[in-house]
Amino acid sequence: MGKTTPRRPGKKVSVTHQDFTRANIASGSRVVRLGVTDLSFHRATAAVVAQVMQHMGLTVERQYALHEDNFKRLREGTIDMLASAWIPFSHGIYKQTVDAVTPTRELGLHYQPYALWGVPDYVSEHAVASIEDLLKPEVRARMNPLIQGIGPGAGITRFSLKIMDEYGLSRAGYQFRTGTQDDCIDAFEALYRQQHWGVVPLWHPQFLHHRYRIRDLKDPKGLLGSIDRAVLLAREDRLALLTAAEIQVLDNIRLSNAIVAELDDAFNRGEQSADEAASDWLARHPQTLRAWLAPLA
Repeated sequence: MGKTTPRRPGKKVSVTHQDFTRANIASGSRVVRLGVTDLSFHRATAAVVAQVMQHMGLTVERQYALHEDNFKRLREGTIDMLASAWIPFSHGIYKQTVDAVTPTRELGLHYQPYALWGVPDYVSEHAVASIEDLLKPEVRARMNPLIQGIGPGAGITRFSLKIMDEYGLSRAGYQFRTGTQDDCIDAFEALYRQQHWGVVPLWHPQFLHHRYRIRDLKDPKGLLGSIDRAVLLAREDRLALLTAAEIQVLDNIRLSNAIVAELDDAFNRGEQSADEAASDWLARHPQTLRAWLAPLA
């Protein structure tokens, strides 16, 4: 990635953003630019959020980018909200860069994610219960040395690089490789088909948990962080577009790890788009949608 010139929080970004807000309100159109981290479970969650916004009469423009770039866009005002930010561990360092420029507000609780290193359920728990056990000679002899991760900006990737170093796994011959979400999924499913031993750096929620039994490895050094809050992160200056009741609706949105894994599975393996998966789930849970929208009644 090429170098970029550091930019101080300046009037140009602020004025552009304020002009957009004023023009939006003056025209009578209510457009929300929703940033979405470009991974399937984030797309699935954002589809639910977007449909709730549409129920409130908002026009939603979704923009897809990877982790760090989304927070950069939120900081600069080219998006208004982000679904979903993982606070405080995985994305906390990125949120700080936004808060240094403009106040933000956390809305809702989409799920409670956490990072993990896991192994397929057929791997002996007696032999491999913790990350430290990967160093046992008899385990190292059976374990696939390649640990396939996702992009470099993801929390699980930052945590995994620390694990490789601080547990001495690189010195033992293991290799952590970044890539796409598909690279990570394909590597795990190839292991599973062949019943080979291997490690997957993963997170909850994710559709693989809906299809396979994956056992978390203990992390005695605590390098994987703890449980995050996945929230809709909004710029305070954009919330002026909404009424207090509408803001409450967005704060009412509650999903869960299991629900998002189900949505993600429908998107990845059920031949549905993210919007189709969200529509189907909301249609099957009308009481949930009514409860979220209750402040508008």
